[in-house]
Amino acid sequence: MGETGTPVENDPLNLLLAVQAKDVSLDQLAYRRRELPERGRLSELDRSLAALRQQVAELTSRRDLLEKRQSEIEGHVESYGKRMAAIEARMRQGGDYRDAQAMSTELDSLAAHKRGLEDDELDVMEALEPLGQELAKLEQELAGGEAARQEAAAALASAENEIDAEAASISAERGALASGLPADLAATYERLRERLGGIGAARLTDGRCSGCHLALPTSERERVLNSPPGTLAYCDQCGRILVP
Repeated sequence: MGETGTPVENDPLNLLLAVQAKDVSLDQLAYRRRELPERGRLSELDRSLAALRQQVAELTSRRDLLEKRQSEIEGHVESYGKRMAAIEARMRQGGDYRDAQAMSTELDSLAAHKRGLEDDELDVMEALEPLGQELAKLEQELAGGEAARQEAAAALASAENEIDAEAASISAERGALASGLPADLAATYERLRERLGGIGAARLTDGRCSGCHLALPTSERERVLNSPPGTLAYCDQCGRILVP
């Protein structure tokens, strides 16, 4: 019922205020849905996971380059080893002194190159060990973060579903109420509601518009209060439909 005791369903303006109240509730629910703490938690986890994935990608790239370098070195070491073995086999067969001396010199050179490569391989292996440990640690953190994200996503979905169920119920109630509004009044209300921050109709209370909370001039207040029932009036301060 309206303040004058008129049943809401028989009074378009008070029915409009009932619709407005449902719209306010729906707007509040929409705001709650956008600002759910579970959503903030999920966003925080997403940022953290993105940073971890970037770190993992960078370390993986560094590891892959080192492993590629290690493989290349091993290939060269193996090649030098085979060449040295072949020379040593020829030297054991004997032969011309000068040939033996040349092979010995080549063998020494190959051995020096091989030792240098083995030193390089050792450096690569020493670099790979802490890198592998750090990568394993980050991957463990990433797995834990992804598990936490799944929990946060489930919590957000649950909170959203709860709000959506409440919104669906209120929306159904709002639809039932709005169906009783004259089409022109409903259209005017929707236009004002869109333009005025979600409040298209307001009650005149103690001489003030409850939409903008400003006092109406005495003459305007009297005009609204003394208008015939059902007369459409507007707040001269904010332009909302004003219901006495």
